[in-house]
Amino acid sequence: MKSLWNDQEVVKYQGDLALRVYTSRLLGQEPSLVLHGGGNTSVKIRQENLVGEVEDILYVKGSGWDLATIEEAGFSPVKMPHLLKLAELPSLSDSQMVNELKTQMIKASAPSPSVETILHAILPYKYVDHTHADAVVTITNTATGWERMQEIYGDRVVLIPYIMPGFDLARLCAEKFAAEAGKQTIGMVLMNHGIFSFGETAQASYERMIELVSQAEDYLAQHNAWKIPQKSVIHPEKSLSYTLAKLRSQVSQSAGFPVIASLHCNDQTLAFTQRPDIAEISQQGPATPDHVIRTKRLPLLGNEVDSYVQAYRTYFNTHAPQAKEPKTILDPAPRVILDPEWGMCTIGRNAKDAAIVADIYHHTIEIIQRSTLLGGYQALSAQDLFDMEYWELEQAKLAKGGQTPIFSGEIALVTGAASGIGKACVDSLLKRGAAVVGLDINEAIANLYQRPDFCGIPCDITDETALKAALERVIRTFGGLDMLILNAGIFPPGCAIEGLSTEEWRRVMSINLDANLVIMRECHPFLKLAPKGGRVVIIGSKNVPAPGPGAAAYSASKAALNQLTRVAALEWGKDNIRLNSVHPNGVFDTGIWREEVLEARAQHYGLTIEQYKTNNVLKVEVTSQDVAEMVAHLCSDVFAKTTAAQIPIDGGNERVI
Repeated sequence: MKSLWNDQEVVKYQGDLALRVYTSRLLGQEPSLVLHGGGNTSVKIRQENLVGEVEDILYVKGSGWDLATIEEAGFSPVKMPHLLKLAELPSLSDSQMVNELKTQMIKASAPSPSVETILHAILPYKYVDHTHADAVVTITNTATGWERMQEIYGDRVVLIPYIMPGFDLARLCAEKFAAEAGKQTIGMVLMNHGIFSFGETAQASYERMIELVSQAEDYLAQHNAWKIPQKSVIHPEKSLSYTLAKLRSQVSQSAGFPVIASLHCNDQTLAFTQRPDIAEISQQGPATPDHVIRTKRLPLLGNEVDSYVQAYRTYFNTHAPQAKEPKTILDPAPRVILDPEWGMCTIGRNAKDAAIVADIYHHTIEIIQRSTLLGGYQALSAQDLFDMEYWELEQAKLAKGGQTPIFSGEIALVTGAASGIGKACVDSLLKRGAAVVGLDINEAIANLYQRPDFCGIPCDITDETALKAALERVIRTFGGLDMLILNAGIFPPGCAIEGLSTEEWRRVMSINLDANLVIMRECHPFLKLAPKGGRVVIIGSKNVPAPGPGAAAYSASKAALNQLTRVAALEWGKDNIRLNSVHPNGVFDTGIWREEVLEARAQHYGLTIEQYKTNNVLKVEVTSQDVAEMVAHLCSDVFAKTTAAQIPIDGGNERVI
């Protein structure tokens, strides 16, 4: 563990709170210290209020903020005197504690304070840092963890036995700290949870954290438990797409909503899942109780989803009666699936959640294996983990719920996605919560967006081998396919039939028709498994009902694709797949309508460019976004009972009418 403190960089941060932001971000930059909102930091500041009174205020990391990107606005300012009075109470429920913390904030717009706010308050230091350092958790998650912590740190840290975060933990820490802390104390270890450091300056508190974690790393290295032996692994040679899509379908059914299932088939996951003791070491529990909210207590080993669900219900029924208040069972579907044939699959309500689960479990794999090398991995008891998973505060969040995007957990594939209508479709689907894969011959598609719910794949759709490889990647990335948007196509320059070459005819047909047949055929098995039914939308053309002269190849290819869609609707209805077409006309914000082309066509009709753009019954311009919004609606429940429809989006075309 290296200190990232930089004397040149720190001069940009003036004031106690700004320095708190700086060192918090340093901690957040190191994944082995904190992951996805884990850990928290604070600073105690004396400041004057509006009426001239001097107050002691604790600025503590607010709920929902990540240390890696936190700003001053991410810290909740809470009045210190009240916090210290709360710490002296004999008891305080979690809901009461949350209410007290909120009512004692001096800024109404600040986020809710961390549940460990009182714990930060009682520690008699200006700066307090708390992380879930992998190295520390690795050692505490062993049968002899307590003794090893004493061996490593001696009286430099106060050791706290595991207890749930919240008021009871703060009380216990206050008692232990008062009894055991001395001048030599620079930290505190919470068994099976994490580590605290503190100091009178931001630099001192931060660098003490680095020092303490480094000691734990050194201890693991000295006991041959740091470097994980690299073993040869067997990589799958066959396609995994149908296996994964089937698994995702089963998990979605168990969860009661569509999920993203992301495959992580690499040396690390395969080596872990192919261990002979995997059935023992993977079924102990998470590295820290905080992770149970994301990963559930145990991963599924193998693919028996029904067995996992039954075991989870048994787990709930066993431990719920011991709770202080009635509990509502969460969905029983796994969040981590391990299999020696293909490694690890992580599950989430959306792509971001699945990615977070993956990050957490990649670290968990290392922690489990290092703990095993140190003598044996030992997580908290099932009851302790149940209490965390069904914590009063988490149940309150569940009760409040929130509006879920309509396509959350669903996967869409859009062809011709780098620009124009295709890109607009990507945007509309992302906006509604879908995970989207974009295909395009333009290699810029790979970098269209850098976000967990988008995957851009350069692909020539006339290359059947490339198409199949792209579809395999779709399933490995997100787990299945729910929506297929067939947009890719070409509109060649105008040419009368007598001048149309066979080569040009076949080129247009290969892109506009043949490639779409292959995509539909190859996607069919996955669309059948879509939890809410498969949906296909074809971007057709006004030329289907009303062809124009000089566009024989284009008009014929689009008409044939339209007929193919109608046949597919007849054949696939039994598979709960619906197919519909939209027929746009005059969408001028696409690549084919270059400025010079637009000017030439307007002059041909004796119109201005603006008149040409609105040359329809309603006198409106049709944009890519207009088409994309129609596509999104066709994929929604609004059209749940519609298939084989052909919907014009052209402002009203006289030739069609």
